[in-house]
Amino acid sequence: MSGLLQGKSVIITGAGSGVGRAACLLFARHGAKVLALDIGLEAVEETAAMVTGEGGTALARECDVGDAGAVDAAVAALVEAFGRLDVIYNNAGITLQPRPGYAGVRKLVDTDDDEIERIYRVNVTGVINGCKAAVRQFERQGGGGVIVNTASVAGLIGWGGSAYGSSKGAVTLLTKTLALELADQNIRVNSVCPAGMATNFIPGLQTSDAAKASMAATHPLGRPIDPMDCANAALFLACDLSSNITGVNLPVDGGLSAGVPPRR
Repeated sequence: MSGLLQGKSVIITGAGSGVGRAACLLFARHGAKVLALDIGLEAVEETAAMVTGEGGTALARECDVGDAGAVDAAVAALVEAFGRLDVIYNNAGITLQPRPGYAGVRKLVDTDDDEIERIYRVNVTGVINGCKAAVRQFERQGGGGVIVNTASVAGLIGWGGSAYGSSKGAVTLLTKTLALELADQNIRVNSVCPAGMATNFIPGLQTSDAAKASMAATHPLGRPIDPMDCANAALFLACDLSSNITGVNLPVDGGLSAGVPPRR
């Protein structure tokens, strides 16, 4: 199966690594023209080079999603390059970084205010900025369009810590309410909600077999979530296979959010 996004113009944020990079490659393989955004220019240029090396079409641009003007400028750059915007995938996100001497998920009272502010600036404000910029462009084009957000299983159940979980809970409810706001314009809004992924989201995770095994054990299916698992779900929500689906927060979590598995 190929060509699910043939001829579509797509913006993907957080595209310098992990899910964003996987999505750029996958979407381009399905015919999309991609503008890859990330706060780190070198990393996102590497992603774009990987796409073009496979024969796809991709441009790279440095962008801080917490800056509304920068996101607006990115949308304008995509339209100038490719003529229109069809899909935005608001994937950029961050979490709390490990603190020396602190084991386990950080409690709210042990989280500094500037850490919380930074998480909300990227995970919430960044998604809002992407949604607003995309909607304005969709309206200029006469309606229609797709918004996909990366939320988290932490936005569906109590998991991952208060600061991070509450930021992703904001994304899941934004996804639902915005989908209702925009339904009459045929603009669809959905999110993917991954659980623990083996990416550089948390330093050292990709090189630690023990950390990967611990993460896998939290998922009923028994393995970590791969970035391509999340990219595949985003592709489904971005393409016409899901043309009558909106307001959905799709878990990509190995069964984690389904409940407590039976003992074996």
